[in-house]
Amino acid sequence: MDAQVRNRLIVWVALMALLALTVALSFAPLGPFRLAVSLAIAAAKAALIYWVFMDLRTADGLTRIAALCAVGFVGILLLLPALDAAVRFGLRMGA
Repeated sequence: MDAQVRNRLIVWVALMALLALTVALSFAPLGPFRLAVSLAIAAAKAALIYWVFMDLRTADGLTRIAALCAVGFVGILLLLPALDAAVRFGLRMGA
């Protein structure tokens, strides 16, 4: 078997294991930590997909920087509405 096919198969198995962990997590009584664990699992899945299936491990430096900027931009897009909701909730609560 080719090394590239073997690596992609290993990553696919890892993604399926993370999927099974996500499903198992939905039944676990973690309380407030459920969101953090779910986001960590999702970040691990995204990192595997970026690194292997999008070939960032063999890409040049500029492509890696562009991918990192894209992830940072998505982080900013997620942070701003969360910050807005936190400020509005804080003002409503009288803080």
